[in-house]
Amino acid sequence: MTLLSVIRAELAFGMTPLLDMASLTVVEGERIGFIGRNGSGKSSLLSAIAGRQALDGGEVRLRDGLKVVFVEQEPELPPAEDLSASLVARAGPGALEHDGEDWRAQVRLQEFLHRFDLDGAMDPASCSGGERKRAALALAFTLQPDVLLLDEPTNHLDLGGIEKLEDLLIEEQRGQRSAVIITHDRRFLDRVATRIIELDRGALRSYPGSFAAYESRKELDLQAEAQERRRFDKFWAQEEVWIRKGVEARRTRNEGRVRRLEQLRSEREERRERVGAVNLQLSAGERSGRLVTELEGVSKRFGDKVIVDDLSLRLMRGDRLALIGPNGAGKSTLIKMILGQLAPDAGTLRSGTRIASAFFDQQRAALDPEKTLVETISPGSDWIETGGTRKHVMSYLADFLFPPRRAEAPVRTLSGGERNRLLLARLFAQPANLLVLDEPTNDLDMETLELLEATLAEYQGTLLLVSHDRRFLDNIATQSLVAEGGGRWKEYVGGYSEWMRQKALPPPAATPGPAAPSSAAGGAAPRGKLKPQEKLGFKERRELESLPGEIAALEQEQAALHARMGQADYHRLGPDQLRIDGARLPVVEALLEKKLERWIELDGRG
Repeated sequence: MTLLSVIRAELAFGMTPLLDMASLTVVEGERIGFIGRNGSGKSSLLSAIAGRQALDGGEVRLRDGLKVVFVEQEPELPPAEDLSASLVARAGPGALEHDGEDWRAQVRLQEFLHRFDLDGAMDPASCSGGERKRAALALAFTLQPDVLLLDEPTNHLDLGGIEKLEDLLIEEQRGQRSAVIITHDRRFLDRVATRIIELDRGALRSYPGSFAAYESRKELDLQAEAQERRRFDKFWAQEEVWIRKGVEARRTRNEGRVRRLEQLRSEREERRERVGAVNLQLSAGERSGRLVTELEGVSKRFGDKVIVDDLSLRLMRGDRLALIGPNGAGKSTLIKMILGQLAPDAGTLRSGTRIASAFFDQQRAALDPEKTLVETISPGSDWIETGGTRKHVMSYLADFLFPPRRAEAPVRTLSGGERNRLLLARLFAQPANLLVLDEPTNDLDMETLELLEATLAEYQGTLLLVSHDRRFLDNIATQSLVAEGGGRWKEYVGGYSEWMRQKALPPPAATPGPAAPSSAAGGAAPRGKLKPQEKLGFKERRELESLPGEIAALEQEQAALHARMGQADYHRLGPDQLRIDGARLPVVEALLEKKLERWIELDGRG
């Protein structure tokens, strides 16, 4: 059943339309990942659906009695005596009542606060950005909306908070409830989304399935669009040559061809090109010494809180070390110690030679809101030396998608994504052989994020990285230092996925003694001795024989679902079929993955 529809929506700020006759339908039970470039109008559309912003044209239709809850990027908590009272005030009069029994809603609120690791008695005025976001999410789930609108919900959340949110969305949104989520977290979208909607040059485009399915389809769409535009431009150029012949074009029987050329010119003028990509170039400058920094038995505490307890670590040139841990674990403190900006309480710290560091701060403290973009990037000079070349500051800003008319604007006028781009521009303007990135992916759109990954992959210096973007960690980090509680930190090879895999491994078995006796019953194998791998039984052999056919059938069903859901007139099949397909696709994908894993297991033993 359709819950809401956006019909031929129009919205513009200045000359460029953000929404250009855009349409969208949300049906029961689907979780839509809403993506697009920074500034494309995603937040504006969610605000319009929530009734907080008016459209210039078109309309939003909601099913009668539909409850919509919107969690904005930076939620505000009204002043109150404690967090619970603040959330009641944020919800509005009567919003937490349930058939007159207010206590049920209060119990739900306390339950979700607990699930997001929050205390309802805390002072809302002292809440951090992450705590405000978690509190607003707890309230949103408490209200049990039919449609949940989330704008960048993973910003300010640590890895544990992101995973809890994923679990809640999958758990709470089963059945008739739906969600529309703006996020650039690709791992989050792969796990949560049942459909991807992209806002591109004012139009909304739908891609059924996960984000991985969107990535493969999007590349094909862009190739088809480029090919169609090349054909159009070739035909238009031919018609322009013809019109310049003059006499033939003026003949009455060719008036239709002249009108067609005028239409071609109009279409070409109205065409909206894709926004250019950021041009990232990063220079490591002079090579540092082989040793970047060494910590030996280092400890640090603030009052009763132990941040680091007896840590030994050696960071070598070319390492890409990710610091992983919950908010408040001490990642920023550890960075300051590694950089030699903070002395440990105990232990020794040794820095290498020829270290030139650059620091990306998630709080953007390096940006003065009153300075212009030019003053921020190149104070006192019109030129920048970067990557061995000399560039004018206007050209350099254009590489980061800042047009000349914005160059003299103050930093305070920039959006969150634009400030991150400006901070990257400032960071990359100086050569550094030790690059420290503290949450660099916040507010970056996916294209810029992928370009940043590609640039860092070619970087020849040493990286120190803090991020809650799991795919970014997997693509960049060569080793991870993980907070394991009580000031203990443990090093793992690889990024997030490798850490999770290694964490799940059983501890190594103890080495057997020279005369390890069996148990009293005589049936237990000696500790530390691996049990011989069992051969396949009759049923398992039959299962192994049948698995290839089952896998092929599931792959065919998966392909058929993708093909049907990707058709232009798919919506005409009706909401019931859309709901059935949307529910079946993740089941098929899960079964397929399970069958493949089972086939690998049995085949390895056979």
